[in-house]
Amino acid sequence: MKIRMVLLSMCLLLATTAAAGAGEPSKEEKPWKGQAELSYVRTTGNTRTTSLAGKSLLEYKFTPRTTGSWKLGALYSEDDGRTTAESYSTELRFDRLCTERTYTYALGGWNNDRFAGIDHRYYGGGGVGRKFLGGPKHFLAGEVGLNYTREEYVDGSDSDFLTGRAFAKYEYAFSEKSRFLHSLEFLYDFSDSAHYKLNSETALVAALTDVFSLKAGYTVRYDHKPVPAGLERADSMTSVALVANF
Repeated sequence: MKIRMVLLSMCLLLATTAAAGAGEPSKEEKPWKGQAELSYVRTTGNTRTTSLAGKSLLEYKFTPRTTGSWKLGALYSEDDGRTTAESYSTELRFDRLCTERTYTYALGGWNNDRFAGIDHRYYGGGGVGRKFLGGPKHFLAGEVGLNYTREEYVDGSDSDFLTGRAFAKYEYAFSEKSRFLHSLEFLYDFSDSAHYKLNSETALVAALTDVFSLKAGYTVRYDHKPVPAGLERADSMTSVALVANF
């Protein structure tokens, strides 16, 4: 039942955003834009597996220098009727341009990944960013900041700590509709030098139409000190997703 509910919600989101994008032919700049992506794989026969991953991003430009965004994400995997992966996340963020290339940001979010030991993770903070390359082919931005994080683990324990954050994102535009992108995020627990995380995403995106694109991605999440201690440090996912831009 859970996989059907998640699948239905993601499909409705994708269909709605695609319709919204198709119905906006005006060249006038909109204050908002969004993106939704969905990947779904199901096999039957000797092995029955189901995998579903979905993401959505909504951005709103309050002023020429201030932008807000809201991200949602979900992942579910089932093998012969047994759940093998399940995670959910949401994040709100605000960006404010200080100069043409320098900006500040504030963010807050929540995520859940019981198979990685996280029952609930809450975080909030802010920092400063810099756009080093602004195109037309190469785009590069970097951010540094601080987060306050609370983690509640599946074994019943919890932890509160101050986190240092460093982030970089590079994008190369092969053409107007195709691009390569790579992002890397480093999170460091100031109360425990052995507790740090790395999140990496590499992807190729090729447009199919003005609304739809195809995205092939590889994501790695590394936790140097997982809780409980017996868990694997690294999780990775290879995916092919249909993306709708609106």
